[in-house]
Amino acid sequence: MERFARLGDVRRSGFAGNLGPCRLAAAQDTMNKMKNFKRRFSLSVPRTETIEESLAEFTEQFNQLNNKKNEGHLQLGHLGRGFRAEPTSISPSEVEGQSPKAVRYRRNNQRRFSMEASTGCFRSDIGFGKLETYVKLEKLGEGTYATVFKGRSKLTGNLVALKEIRLEHEEGAPCTAIREVSLLKNLKHANIVTLHDFIHTERSLTLVFEYLDSDLKQYLDNCGNLMNMHNVKIFLFQLLRGLSYCHKSKILHRDLKPQNLLINERGELKLADFGLARAKSIPTKTYSNEVVTLWYRPPDVLLGSTVYSTPIDMWGVGCIHYEMVTGRPMFPGSTVKEELHLIFKLLGTPTEDSWPGITSNEEFKGYHFTRYQAQPLKNHAPRLDTEGIDLLMSLLLYEAKCRISAEEALRHPYFKALGDRVQLLPDNASIFSLKEIQLQKDPGYRGSAFQQSGRTLQRGTEP
Repeated sequence: MERFARLGDVRRSGFAGNLGPCRLAAAQDTMNKMKNFKRRFSLSVPRTETIEESLAEFTEQFNQLNNKKNEGHLQLGHLGRGFRAEPTSISPSEVEGQSPKAVRYRRNNQRRFSMEASTGCFRSDIGFGKLETYVKLEKLGEGTYATVFKGRSKLTGNLVALKEIRLEHEEGAPCTAIREVSLLKNLKHANIVTLHDFIHTERSLTLVFEYLDSDLKQYLDNCGNLMNMHNVKIFLFQLLRGLSYCHKSKILHRDLKPQNLLINERGELKLADFGLARAKSIPTKTYSNEVVTLWYRPPDVLLGSTVYSTPIDMWGVGCIHYEMVTGRPMFPGSTVKEELHLIFKLLGTPTEDSWPGITSNEEFKGYHFTRYQAQPLKNHAPRLDTEGIDLLMSLLLYEAKCRISAEEALRHPYFKALGDRVQLLPDNASIFSLKEIQLQKDPGYRGSAFQQSGRTLQRGTEP
């Protein structure tokens, strides 16, 4: 080891030029072999900052690959920077020495071997950051860049969700994946899906999430699109709670829809799929207007606005609220023009009074929309009480800056029936930790994995 350290000192001190070309090449080859050995050996040692280290390692390798290709593609910052580096691994041949470091290594390794032998599972074969740790059970869904599998961790036997992102699509797949990991590793909340592990190979990136049984869309299907109004309130509160945490952390989700709101057997709702999410630190920053699934996209974005903030998510919350109450999408348009037409037909064609500056918007003028008067929302959502209609209208305002914020919405009188204690919970506490919070049986219940009495099994989610 000292010989390798001296070789490194020679290279750093600038005396490499005194070596002949052959000796220099041999020295560099030796250093590379040592680095590879250290990396392979370190994989057999339990890691602490697994996600951050994997992300930093992937970032470095991704940039090196791009530099070799010299194509000017995406250069990634060191997303894992700021976290502790992995402890230097010690070769087994050095354990014979009596240095304190070697003694600690030998003792730790003996304890680890004893534990692994009792379970029949060796961490040289499995562990965090290794694809072999997880078994695929079934495919849950597939998109343009990624496939999601239900899986199981060999370390604990618990279920996980494996989001496998293919790297052959260079048009954004690595970018969205790294964005999702870099955001989720800093978001720790009871109503945000937990990212447990991050694995990268030459062909794919795999994100390992906690497994939840269903999503809001499936829940609506299982109850015949007729939810108990108390349950609507519980799910909406959890959605706002997770979103408020994101917005306080200056994160915009930008892709809210029922399919991205996961629900477990207990009824806990969690925000998922942060592939389109963005960290927003500069209020005037320009973003893409090709975000948010069409049905949940606000009219300002539909009309080409690329300067937006947290209100982009609040419009989607309003659409989801309406969908839970009525059992049908609020604005199911198939094109941008049709989407705008459906919005204006229900809420009224905007004017300078309802949306200052709209008459000078070139895209709006180009559509030549019919002048519609706003219809009473109570006629379309008769099950909503007065407070519910007021909250819904506050979420669906044309002028983005006037929409109610997630934090303000949590304190709306609509949620008074949930009690006062729900407002005081810490971020990592589930609202179901309060005995007064329980789901009730849905009128259209068809039979699903959910225990409608509210007394459900709480399955552990650590991988």
